[in-house]
Amino acid sequence: MSQDSNGGGHRAAGRRRRKPATRRRALVIAAWSAAGVVLLGGAGLGYFYFKLNGNLKTVDIDQALGTDRPQNVNNGSMDILVLGSDSRGGANAEYGQDDGGSARSDTAMIVHLNEGHTKAAIVSIPRDTMTVRPPCTTGKGKTDPGGQRRQFNEAYTIGGAACAVKTVEKMSGIRMDHYIEVDFTGFKKIIDTLGGVEVTTSKPIKDEYSHLDLPAGPNQLNGEQALGLVRTRHGVGDGGDLGRIQLQQAFIKALIKQVKGIGLFDNPKKLLDLADTGTKALTTDTGLGDVKSLMGFAQSLQGIDAQSMHMITLPVTTDAIDANRVAPLKKESQLVWDALLADRPIPAEATANSTGDKGTAGSIVQ
Repeated sequence: MSQDSNGGGHRAAGRRRRKPATRRRALVIAAWSAAGVVLLGGAGLGYFYFKLNGNLKTVDIDQALGTDRPQNVNNGSMDILVLGSDSRGGANAEYGQDDGGSARSDTAMIVHLNEGHTKAAIVSIPRDTMTVRPPCTTGKGKTDPGGQRRQFNEAYTIGGAACAVKTVEKMSGIRMDHYIEVDFTGFKKIIDTLGGVEVTTSKPIKDEYSHLDLPAGPNQLNGEQALGLVRTRHGVGDGGDLGRIQLQQAFIKALIKQVKGIGLFDNPKKLLDLADTGTKALTTDTGLGDVKSLMGFAQSLQGIDAQSMHMITLPVTTDAIDANRVAPLKKESQLVWDALLADRPIPAEATANSTGDKGTAGSIVQ
């Protein structure tokens, strides 16, 4: 594998070409892209196709970034950047002071599908990670110069989806094939339309900031409670973002089990309701920006379950300058990126010394 000048892996030229397979399977991406599940039933929706197509919002990442990106490899794998945005404007205003329409990417995950789409690796990036941010075009058409020490989630605030993708690609040396984003309100509606998600907590969780108050034991979470859970950090662990990531990862697995257990595809009305809710909630890159493309992406979503997913947090440690921030562990992070580039499992030593996967927050939710 060759390396580019920034130290990331350098991809071979050309678009990815999937190797022949007897059965194509795809991943239920993450909590934020749960709406993709409903698209499996889209082929029979007739005129509803046009309604659903009109619901989708898209961002042309390829046009925005041009050729200043890592090249693609031809090994059949796929990498998707999944963001949860927290704009306080519009319907999200109840979650905090209106920020004038700006937003942060408080949840960021790189979802890597292996060559056969039989397994997935999910790498969560802490929002407080200090990293190199490349120059990005702002919403006003100006250029923000970036810098050597910038907080990761500010990339989305500065330059939206394109800047977030560009920053992830700079960090990893991996080209993102697709981009999917869901905001607070959309996430809530997806969970409510699904009928809620059951989780079991080993101890009570109470967080006045996220308005979450759960007793120990089984809990059927509605959309508001589910959003509170994936936003909670003050009520678990040391109150930091790393504990929240562990809760998010545990919730994703519970969500996947829920979707597989309710007979969703045998209930046309619920399927249609979820399709309508989900497509309204999603913002995608233009490659997934129509129902037909999303249907193709989701055709075999039932092929991967929670046991087929390896979920980690980017290997990090406390930032040397600001104890309230984290910094990537250079050697361990490179092990992660190299594994994804080569379509290999992430080695255990990549997270052995990381602060990110230590702690008990994830074990609170089952």
